[in-house]
Amino acid sequence: MPNKPLHITIIGLSLSSSWGNGHATTYRSLIKGLKEEGHQVTFLEREKDWYSSHRDFDSSPDCRLVFYTSIQELKEKYSNEIIQADLVIVGSFTPDGVPIGEWVTKAAKGITAFYDIDTPITLSKLKENDFEYINPELIPAYDIYLSFTGGPTLDVLEDEYQSPTARALYCSVDTDLYLPESKPEKWQLGYLGTYSDDRQPSLQRFLIDVANKLEESTFVVAGPQYPENIEWPENVKRIDHLPPGEHCNFYTSQRFTLNITRKAMIEAGFAPSVRLFEAAACGVPIISDYWEGLDTIFQPDEEILIARSTEDVIGYLQNIPEESRIDMGEKARQRILKEHSHIQRAKQLADYTYEMMKIESAW
Repeated sequence: MPNKPLHITIIGLSLSSSWGNGHATTYRSLIKGLKEEGHQVTFLEREKDWYSSHRDFDSSPDCRLVFYTSIQELKEKYSNEIIQADLVIVGSFTPDGVPIGEWVTKAAKGITAFYDIDTPITLSKLKENDFEYINPELIPAYDIYLSFTGGPTLDVLEDEYQSPTARALYCSVDTDLYLPESKPEKWQLGYLGTYSDDRQPSLQRFLIDVANKLEESTFVVAGPQYPENIEWPENVKRIDHLPPGEHCNFYTSQRFTLNITRKAMIEAGFAPSVRLFEAAACGVPIISDYWEGLDTIFQPDEEILIARSTEDVIGYLQNIPEESRIDMGEKARQRILKEHSHIQRAKQLADYTYEMMKIESAW
């Protein structure tokens, strides 16, 4: 007997706005995959001035999108969405995530999950007694902890924080929106990402210093919140914000794209970013910093290039034959289609849910 379609409720940071966060594109890809697999999703998003003034849309074709203004309104108007769902997910950085999680884990009749899109940051916060959106007491209350980070981190969640079940649920990419396009190349190397202190030294080393040495080449950096005192070379174009609808055009206008990982993610390992998957889906070869577990996502030198110095990046830009460059991008895209598309990730989430439902029914 086939598994039934699932009714899923997600309470997350934002679906409507991608401004300054990677959560929105992650949720959009996953939810689209769920819809295509026959599942129904309701997404509950807290009204926040920052996101409401920078929305990409007010409604989604793939789910029911609801905005609420307070926990009280959430409980008064949307309790049925929690009680009746087969799966209720609360995402990391959800405003008032702790009281919402306490309510959800008590009220829900189906499976409850915490989806951590920021696992290494979360674990760091927990060690510092910063319980912004989850605390140690709440982790065991969720049936399953869905983590953007795999590998040894899953053991930490189960052994140290007593999660009943911790599973990796990496980001994914909508392969209908991110795909190869044939067009003139504007830039030798590009980078897409919001500014962060811990990524900036790598951006300096792998792009800015490269641009200073390759004055005849062109580069691009897209993303908000970069300080005004950064000295950008004249051959580096700056784009403050790039809506998701323009990502594909952005990637496919580059010969290579750069992936830079946050310090906490590097230390944890097994933490691929959504930008990594997006670029690969577009068939654009990636130059990335190194972290443990990267070789479980892409095969180094075949599907991705690893950089440890400015000279490494310069060597890749100048010495890789065009045929090899194109071949590398295509191999990475095939890996995405096989393992990290929106459909594959939706199937993975559904399988986890069915697994937990069988365990609970056995009790």
